[in-house]
Amino acid sequence: MSKKLGCIVLAAGEGKRMKSALPKPLHAVAGRAMVEHVIAAAEALAPEKIVVVIGPDMKQMADAVRPHATAIQKTVNGTGGAVLAAREHFKNFDGDILILYGDTPLVTTQTLQKMVDIRRQFPAVGLTFSGMRMTEDNAYGRMVLDDDGTLKKIVEFKDASADEKKITLCNGGLVCADGAKLFDWLSAVGNDNAQGEYYLTDLPAIARKDNRQTHVVEVPAEEMEGVNSRIDLAHVEKLLQQRLRAQHMTNGATLIAPETVYFSFDTQIGRDVVIEPDVFFGPDVTVHDGAHIFAHCHIAGADIGAGASVGPFARLRPGTKIGKDAKVGNFVETKNAQLGAGTKAGHLSYLGDAEIGDNANIGAGTITCNYDGFAKHKTTVGKGAFIGSNTALIAPVRVGDGAITGAGSAIGSDVPADALGITRGRQVNKDGWAKEFRKKNTKKKDE
Repeated sequence: MSKKLGCIVLAAGEGKRMKSALPKPLHAVAGRAMVEHVIAAAEALAPEKIVVVIGPDMKQMADAVRPHATAIQKTVNGTGGAVLAAREHFKNFDGDILILYGDTPLVTTQTLQKMVDIRRQFPAVGLTFSGMRMTEDNAYGRMVLDDDGTLKKIVEFKDASADEKKITLCNGGLVCADGAKLFDWLSAVGNDNAQGEYYLTDLPAIARKDNRQTHVVEVPAEEMEGVNSRIDLAHVEKLLQQRLRAQHMTNGATLIAPETVYFSFDTQIGRDVVIEPDVFFGPDVTVHDGAHIFAHCHIAGADIGAGASVGPFARLRPGTKIGKDAKVGNFVETKNAQLGAGTKAGHLSYLGDAEIGDNANIGAGTITCNYDGFAKHKTTVGKGAFIGSNTALIAPVRVGDGAITGAGSAIGSDVPADALGITRGRQVNKDGWAKEFRKKNTKKKDE
């Protein structure tokens, strides 16, 4: 039996109930488009090819799934018609073909592997279908088993009899088929049903006439959750977040209030990391061992070093790199900024397009003035430098190792190492002025 594998991802649905100009499978869950979740699960099986079936005028979808090929389903005529649209990509293909759905982002590689393994284990099996146990109150197709436990047929809910609707084994949608036979079987599918469409669910009966069995692989119902509306999207997001939270805690992170922490699909969390409530991780974040993320932080595109602390109420934007044991405190925003080991930016600062050396101190209210209205410019702060409170660093500018800037200064020229940079005007005290001011104004008020 051939060990080759091909995958077809059905992603032609317009998603009208989403009320969106964006194709349904491109809506994101945990920071990644649904169809990309599905493709990633399939890619882990190392298939020879993945073909994504899309609708006409879906250039955005075609761009999103590159480098994988696309096939166009010109007419909305059911899942069977969608798979047939990919036929030209599988000429003379004698391996297995796995059929997936672009709006089921919770499917796992383990489930897909099981579908393929069962298909290959028994030569008499021409098809494996995913099945899930559900209560009677649902609109999924019902899986009718034969006496030997193989799948006799799948009845779509709208076509099911009252007795068939009581069946709790329901169609999960995934199919693994003998690629040498799949498209011949699909050519025999008719559309004599309530929807007038060509269903993949007709395949078991057709394969049976060809003396090939269909096995059901029971999978967790959660993995088969599809998205047809914004409400469904929110539900799937919730399920995936629960999975990600459990994964990170199992791997050694502490989440004080797990239900309030939101991860992206690619968030990397080290051991002994503590994450407080109400933290949001956007894509491309790595948090190294022993770091502490305080409450109410928004973090995306950042690398947080071992033992570092962030927040509360901090925002780390893409390009941020926080060194070992560094501290980014409350109401500090960073963007494309590198903070060295042991460096502290305690509060109320903006650090953009900046490179800050080890063990520097960034005083409260410090900002890097990195944008001149046309271009971004870089600020460099040396090792051990001390930036006084309310310093404006007007880029491009360099503050040398060990240098100090006076509080309230606007630093627009380089400060040499170990020097003091200060731009404040000299303070003048007028003795008795305040007393006379109060006396004068009190008299006017009494009049």
